[in-house]
Amino acid sequence: MANDITTDVVIVGSGVSGALVAAELAKAGIKVTILEAGDEVDRSTAVDTYWNNPIKTPESAYPLDENVLHPVVADIGAYYQQQGPDSFGSSYIKVVGGTTWHWLGTSLRFVPKDFLLKTTYGMGEDWPFTYDDLAPFYDRAEAELGVSGDAKADLGAPRTGDYPMPAIVQTYLDKAFVKALEGSAYRVAATPQARNSVGGDRPACCGNNSCIPICPIQAKYDATVHLAIATGAGAEIVPRTIATAIEVDETGKVSGIKFTQWDGTTGTATGKLYLVAAHAIESPRLLLNSVSDRTPHGVANSSDQVGRNLMDHPTQLSWAQSNEPLFPYRGPLSTSGIENLRDGEFRKDRGAFRIEIGNDGWSWPTGAPISTASELALKGMRGDELNKALYDQTARQIRLASLVEQLPSPENRVTLDPAKKDKFGVPLPRINYTVDDYVRKGMAEAVKAHTEIFNMLGVSAVYHFDGSQGAGHIIGTLRMGTDAKTSVVNGDLRSHDHENLFIAGSSTFPTSATANPTLTIAALSLRLAETMKAAMKG
Repeated sequence: MANDITTDVVIVGSGVSGALVAAELAKAGIKVTILEAGDEVDRSTAVDTYWNNPIKTPESAYPLDENVLHPVVADIGAYYQQQGPDSFGSSYIKVVGGTTWHWLGTSLRFVPKDFLLKTTYGMGEDWPFTYDDLAPFYDRAEAELGVSGDAKADLGAPRTGDYPMPAIVQTYLDKAFVKALEGSAYRVAATPQARNSVGGDRPACCGNNSCIPICPIQAKYDATVHLAIATGAGAEIVPRTIATAIEVDETGKVSGIKFTQWDGTTGTATGKLYLVAAHAIESPRLLLNSVSDRTPHGVANSSDQVGRNLMDHPTQLSWAQSNEPLFPYRGPLSTSGIENLRDGEFRKDRGAFRIEIGNDGWSWPTGAPISTASELALKGMRGDELNKALYDQTARQIRLASLVEQLPSPENRVTLDPAKKDKFGVPLPRINYTVDDYVRKGMAEAVKAHTEIFNMLGVSAVYHFDGSQGAGHIIGTLRMGTDAKTSVVNGDLRSHDHENLFIAGSSTFPTSATANPTLTIAALSLRLAETMKAAMKG
């Protein structure tokens, strides 16, 4: 049974990239259809699912369905076919709205030299444009996502105006770090975040402390905001629809995207322009699966770069027991960070990093406070004694996480597994991944910084995770560049190989920098929307 779709623009993926582009195009009168592999999310049901799930992970609010397999951090190797030598630990979900459902909300800009890493430090790659070129779109992205921040804070990225909303109030714990680190090499600043500090189209944040995996009141931005704008302007979202292959005609243009729906219905979506915005694992997976006589190595892959240069922000996680109660587990999961370590001559030798100050106690490293209660109960504590000990320990549980810059490497890559497939016949992603010395040196420096910071604050115990954690920031695999031999898309995010195919998202980043990627994804998507509107007129 066929169920073909005809439209002006076909978009694969309904996360922040697909939603923003769809909203901009639909408002311009362009007919847009979004193919989304997952289903819609009911917020209240997802909140209940999270609270009732004994495993608290980024995916624990969202049921895993055989129709939309994806990685989960509790069993990362079930979906990723890991080839090592290191395990790639970051995940995503497939739902209407994408992974913005369980992102943290941190909305930092890159710093100017992030765009000129090779020119400045002889490492990695340069982007095909500069910070100044993207700055106006950063302004727009902050407005679209509803970012709260302190424009007076020096975060290393110049800006010309205020944030849409005042910064989220720093917590008592944040202020303890500010006081302890005053006059040191570490400058604590309020973190800009796509979370309402005041009421408006979305309610103001009330500090539920469950931003990952779900904000129960939608104070935090998610892509359903722009999906609603897109559909209100005439766009169509087709959920439960898996894009399985991209077709190319004799002229080299994309001629359609084949899909299969959960009920087994198949069809082809055709349009004038096509946008793949399915994140940095699923996008190359789709392109590599699109093998034909015209595209023997997959679509957009004449350079053999599709799937290569996979990056994350390998994270050094450290936690400590403070001498004085600092009362974590209040407010968003993070409201402050240390951002003045993101650039410097040291980048010639090791990765830069930003330090995130957590408001979530030891929940990330140990599963606290549930694990703390279990440990105390196993010691025989009960009743008032248990409550008192639990209160004392959780009030003093603090953590830091340094997100370390990773360089692109062609050997870090996504390919297709030759044996394992999903129920629709698409091979599962095979991951080759190495954390190199550039990252490891950065992580070692982060351990030193964490230890020094904790000691200035005053602690009785310090712990460092041995190895890197995934940050949930999946970067690279379809990078942009000026040379068609070494990149997949140009600076306008248009495929070098197929003039009517565009790619959006962090997959196109030539380098990782240190900032959480979503604001830059949004800025690039708004820039891309202008390009696609012009292409439609042309």
